[in-house]
Amino acid sequence: MKNLLKNLKLKRRGITLLAGMHFYGNPSAKLKIVGVTGTNGKTTTATLLYKVTTALGYKAGLISTVENIINGEVVTTVDNRPTPGTTPDPIILHKLLNKMADKGCEYVFMEVSSHALDQNRVAGINFVGGIFTNLTHDHLDYHKNFENYFGAKKKFFKMLNEKAFALSNIDDEYGGKMLEDIQAKKYTYGFKHKADFNEKLKTKLIGDFNMYNVLAVYASLVLLGMNKEKVKEQLKNVLPPKGRFDYFKSSSGVTAIVDYAHTPDALQNVLKTAQGIRERGKIISVFGCGGDRDPLKRPVMGKIGMNLSDIAIFTSDNPRSENPEKIIKQMKEGLSIEEMKKVITITNRHEAIKEAVKIAQEGDIILCAGKGHEDYQEIEGVKHHFDDMEELKKLYE
Repeated sequence: MKNLLKNLKLKRRGITLLAGMHFYGNPSAKLKIVGVTGTNGKTTTATLLYKVTTALGYKAGLISTVENIINGEVVTTVDNRPTPGTTPDPIILHKLLNKMADKGCEYVFMEVSSHALDQNRVAGINFVGGIFTNLTHDHLDYHKNFENYFGAKKKFFKMLNEKAFALSNIDDEYGGKMLEDIQAKKYTYGFKHKADFNEKLKTKLIGDFNMYNVLAVYASLVLLGMNKEKVKEQLKNVLPPKGRFDYFKSSSGVTAIVDYAHTPDALQNVLKTAQGIRERGKIISVFGCGGDRDPLKRPVMGKIGMNLSDIAIFTSDNPRSENPEKIIKQMKEGLSIEEMKKVITITNRHEAIKEAVKIAQEGDIILCAGKGHEDYQEIEGVKHHFDDMEELKKLYE
């Protein structure tokens, strides 16, 4: 019965997709659309693609978790409906693409989520290229197992036709598998294995994970036919999207970082990056795990945060309908009495950030992870205004 209902929903979505596509005159055929999929790095990669392309003088559009942009204009609503994050539903998606075509955009860079792929939200869209960033533990509350999660991502590359390019991170465990049995032209990028693109590029972005994002951007734009040297020049000064390793230094000498890291792999990456830029002092992390989402990653993230921080403050993220104290309890599972000496639990996120600021001294780093660009906290179905960067800056005024 569950499978039948799922199939009926997918069929309905397929009809909605075709209706949207034909109503707006199949706008994807008028655009060069590049999709970015993977667990981490989608937003940064898509946004950097948009920023570099427009800096080079091309008209472009962006569809991402943080914002949707048409030729420099941020679009927050379509037909008085808020534009949702990551990959919109077919009607909104085709309306956005149609607007981009009408505004003279040549290129569109968009995130393609596993949910969207499973639900056929992007079926029928003419992609000229696809990028795979990486695949790690996430969304198993929806996909049920890792095989299904991989299958959803793989579906994107099977959609690409023989004229499109498929660019994959060959250093990722699943990078090679993404390119198997597909029609598109296959290309790889990476630093640890033999790859078609392995350049060391100059950039203001910090962290090994961002080096992969930047390399993916460079490779994609070269595959689109843009001038290599001009692309490299723009990458030297491009800045990341909001909430992706955003940071400032307080007058007291504390570095405060906000990042969207909400998976075990992403949290590990940003904490290792924080360790890499630390000259002295402690790393104080503040993070939680989202409610109504994959509970299996909670103890994993708790362990990573404890291991890679001098002080880890476990708090709430977006608890949604779940009890935040229950989520925090699951984050602490498996930690020994000795390990718990490094952990502070404060359910209220405002108070948790306040405690981090109180503890921090000159040379310390505070990392607030999990919410990034989000300016709300969802508690029992209600979204309350909350912005990690705003909180930090208020506390350091």
